[in-house]
Order: sequence, then structure tokens, then C-alpha cells
Amino acid sequence: MNLKLREDAAWSLLVPTSMGVRLTPVNGQPVHCSDTFNLQVTSAESNVASVSSFLGLPVKVLTTFVKDSPVARLIKDNLAGRRISVEGPEVDQGGPWGYRHQFNIADSGLGTRGPRVHNDRAGEVGRTLNVKDFDLDRIFGSEGVKIVHLSGLIAALSPETGEFCLQVARAAKKHGTCISFDLNHRATFWEGRETELRAIFEEIAGVSDILVGNEEDFQLCFGIEGPEAGGKELAQKIAGFKGLIESARRSFPNASVFANTLREVIGANTHLWGAIVSAGDQWHIAEPREIGVLDRIGGGDGFVGGMLYAILRGWKPETWVQFGWATGALATTMLTDYGQPADEEQVWSIWKGNARVRR
Repeated sequence: MNLKLREDAAWSLLVPTSMGVRLTPVNGQPVHCSDTFNLQVTSAESNVASVSSFLGLPVKVLTTFVKDSPVARLIKDNLAGRRISVEGPEVDQGGPWGYRHQFNIADSGLGTRGPRVHNDRAGEVGRTLNVKDFDLDRIFGSEGVKIVHLSGLIAALSPETGEFCLQVARAAKKHGTCISFDLNHRATFWEGRETELRAIFEEIAGVSDILVGNEEDFQLCFGIEGPEAGGKELAQKIAGFKGLIESARRSFPNASVFANTLREVIGANTHLWGAIVSAGDQWHIAEPREIGVLDRIGGGDGFVGGMLYAILRGWKPETWVQFGWATGALATTMLTDYGQPADEEQVWSIWKGNARVRR
């Protein structure tokens, strides 16, 4: 099967997001033991978009910035360096206690010590994303978008961003854009808002063509029960995911593609990495195999980015999971949260297990 994509679209991929920065201690050290940090630009959704942008497809981010902020300037320059176009308003800071871009403070872990992540999102400007700041009929209509990728992280940030994501999904559906939705359930975002957010997520999922999420995402977002995954055995996790997706199909018949990664952590720097994609009535599985991990954050986003790139390129469904597996593995070898593929050949070499020197 192949998803129907708009041939006349100016943008291959569009992602709404809330941009921020990440502070990471050098040399794999814990945060509380460090006095030297690397600063990088990050967001889960721009991580997804980076695979397509580095491989030459036209990509756009919809976001919002703090006016006259040096962090905003850093973010804009970084996205430009990734060949990602940006559209969005600038919001007055409102004084020292006003808006700012989110901070993600995380170490990479090392060996038997796992990574720890602390999110500092107070005053996050991305929570103000509002449909009135964007001409969706222009973006999806006259310009055109092949795939819009929505994330549950953005949909659940605030009532405003939830409504924004709903309006984006509706505009995409109206203009024939393929919709990808990564559920990304976060319990802290949902606390006290379960009824509100379930309604939003159900409407978006109901018009989506591609749904990404694990057993917990589907169960917590929609109450869809599936077979028990059966402990930590990856083969049992695959069986559990298949059963859950069969239930999800009945709730969301518009979706023809379901996907998720499979990960077993041996140590912070050694994982078993796999992936599974259901396309129509066919299952395509990248059996878990060992990968080296420099920094695990962004691996899942890298998988989604690679899968969407393969779909955009019009490849056969069996290659979607392969290319996504490889771009996810690539992301874990980089200190940025996003993979930066040099070309398609590099990605396919990773899939084939070819780590030889290329001269």
C-alpha cells in the first residue's frame, strides 16, 4: 500500500512545535556533578523533521518565539542550519518573570548509570501557540503540505495548544494533507485534564492516517486495552503490540499505518533496538539487534522521521521500518537530539550493519 500524498505541495513535511534548549554535562557526567555543559537546540517534533530536511526535502516548523530573546535567535539560526523553514509570531517577554523558551536539563548516562532528564518548562512560550497567528488555509491550501506531523506533547501543553492542534488537523484534512500523530502521552501533562485531552486526542486520531505510540500510549490516551506484553521479552512485546493495534483499528478506521519502536536497555550505551510498522493488513518488523548508544534521547523521534521520509519518497512499506530503524539508530550516535544523515547511503549502511570506513 501507499499513502496518497499531494503532488502539488510546497512542503513535504510540516511540524508544529515548541522549541527550547537542552543543557547536557560533558563527558557523560551526571548533572549534579558537573560544572561544564553543552547547550543545544531541541524539540521532539523538530527532531522528527530533521531527517527529511538534512536529506533535502522542504520542511517547515510552526512555532512561536520570545521577542528579542538571544535564545530565540539561537533557535532560529539552528533551524536554518538544519535547512528547516520557520513560521510563527514573536511574543513580548513581559519582563523577567514572563515568557521564555523551555529548558531540558539531561545527562546522557554511562554504562550501568542511566540518563536522567529534568524538564524546566515554566513560562514556556510554546504554550501560547494559537491558530489566529497562522493562515492555515494558505499553508495547507495554496502552499500545500504532503504530511503534517502532530505530537501529543504539543496537543497537551495547554488548552490553547490543544485547540491549535485540532485546528491544524482539521485544516490538513480539508486540504488533503496526510496526518501523522505521535500520541506521546505524558502523565504530568494530563493530570486533571483527562476528559478534555481525551476528546482532543480522539478527534485528531480519528482523522489521522499514521498513528505512532506504544501500548501505554494507546491505553492511557484512549482506554484501548490490548494483550499483556508479558514482561521484558521483546518477542512478547511485539505480540502485545499487534493485539493492541488490532483493537485500535476498530476505534480509528481512518488510520492505515501504525508504528512503534522496540527497545531493551542492556546498559546506557548498549541497547537492543527494533521497530514495528503495520501498513494496511501487512506487518513489517525490524527484529531487535544490538546498537551502540552515545545518547539515547531522540532515538524514537529519529525513527519516526526516517519512516516519514521513506513514505514521502514513495518507497514500499517494508522499507519504511528499515529506514526508520536506521535513522533512529543514527540519532543515538550523536550528541544532538536529532540525527543528521549525510545521505541515504549512510542510513542504508547502518541498516545493513556496515560500519566500515568509507574513503
